[in-house]
Amino acid sequence: MDFQPKGIIPAMVTPVTSDGKINVEALRKLTNYLIEGGVHGLFPIGSQGEFYALTFEEKKQVIEVVVEETRGRVPVYAGTGAITTREAVALTQMAEAVSASAVSVITPFFIRPNESELLEFYTAIAKATRLPVLLYNNPARTGVNISVDFVVRASKMDNIVGIKDSSGDLSLTAEYIRRTDKKFSVLAGRDTLIYGTLCYGGKGAIAATANVAPKVIVEIYEAFQAGDWKRSLEAQFRLAPLRLAFDLGTFPVVIKEALNLIGIDAGVGIPPVGGISPKAKEELKEILKNMGLLY
Repeated sequence: MDFQPKGIIPAMVTPVTSDGKINVEALRKLTNYLIEGGVHGLFPIGSQGEFYALTFEEKKQVIEVVVEETRGRVPVYAGTGAITTREAVALTQMAEAVSASAVSVITPFFIRPNESELLEFYTAIAKATRLPVLLYNNPARTGVNISVDFVVRASKMDNIVGIKDSSGDLSLTAEYIRRTDKKFSVLAGRDTLIYGTLCYGGKGAIAATANVAPKVIVEIYEAFQAGDWKRSLEAQFRLAPLRLAFDLGTFPVVIKEALNLIGIDAGVGIPPVGGISPKAKEELKEILKNMGLLY
């Protein structure tokens, strides 16, 4: 399979209205804001997109809107992870049916499958679709950490083309890169480690903060590709306060609140997650002002 995930791919928020519906108008606005910011792909229905809180039909609606609004300008990577194999397969087949470009599949969560069971999980998904499949490692959220040996085995499947690594362990990320073929894409999932991942030979990042600051994160990648490592690192440092601001509220609401502040109506978190405190909002405003995103 020739498809190679690369560049900066925002892990999109799912905007919701005050009565809990998908805010289609805001989702379209966000899609265009990100593409105009220079991103290289879009990733709806990931962790930042509150995949765990959405129904099958809501997920389908979000992917359809993003695909339609994107109009082929960049690839759309749909999140199709689930606890069970049958649900992940059904979501992946739905994503293919509505013309997603690829899927990203987080490991099962709540349960902890062994490596044999995990390989069966990803094999079943890969065989059920013609789309490229990305593994997604996020052990802090799932309790499952994808080993290097597992990635090496999975990377030999024709349409398993990469991994998003949100472990925050750069040594693990580096080993994924060292032990796999150059055609296999290792993408940073921890926004503070984009520069480091690129230094090791990673192909880019799937980044939540790119919802708010796409140009800053695109600069990390594009300056690096141009050989301007100083400018790339400077952009990485400029981004850091926004990623560290995640502690101002319950994940994943801080990025939604930041979007609200810059004029994209993302709403708040899907209950039980809500908004952030007035004090936290003031801190977030200062961070955005210092980044030149709010005046």
